[in-house]
Amino acid sequence: MMPDRTNCELAHLYFNPKTHKNGIPVRSIESTIHASTTKISKFLDKILRPIFDDKCKDTTIIDGASLITELSKYNKKGLLKPTILFCTFDIRNLYTMLPQEESLDILMAFLHAHGYRKVKGISIDTIKKLASIILKDNVFAYGKKIYKQTTGGAMGSSLTFTLANIFMSNWQKNIVEEQTNTGEFYGRY
Repeated sequence: MMPDRTNCELAHLYFNPKTHKNGIPVRSIESTIHASTTKISKFLDKILRPIFDDKCKDTTIIDGASLITELSKYNKKGLLKPTILFCTFDIRNLYTMLPQEESLDILMAFLHAHGYRKVKGISIDTIKKLASIILKDNVFAYGKKIYKQTTGGAMGSSLTFTLANIFMSNWQKNIVEEQTNTGEFYGRY
């Protein structure tokens, strides 16, 4: 996980246009290919993403084909009724807007809920500390200035993708529990 001092460089910010959106807004991306935290991010993602994929496979739609497969299963069970309402969300800037401390707490709760005290021999406290470095010690260059990211995670960081999925899985679970308990549909976030 140690950075290679011979090619380590400060992450830098650039923007990709979202040509499919009105007004063509831009998405901020941090190039973290040679950043000092890249190897930590890739390592954590390598050990945490399989856990998320396994534990959340029953409630995760990964692409259009899996959506069609799930709808077909619902239909075969007689659950696909004309009164069902479908809802989609487009969460703008999810990765860069994740609340850092809350995301770390949700990661710990997720691991605890699935019985993990260690992952691949690493305590979850150590995992939290390493994930905190990825989120809270993220610095990047833009123009001729250096910035510290104070909200969310780097859009180019491997771990950010998995943290966002765990965060959204928690959000989804809270909505379903709330709706089940009250009979009403609304979210906390």
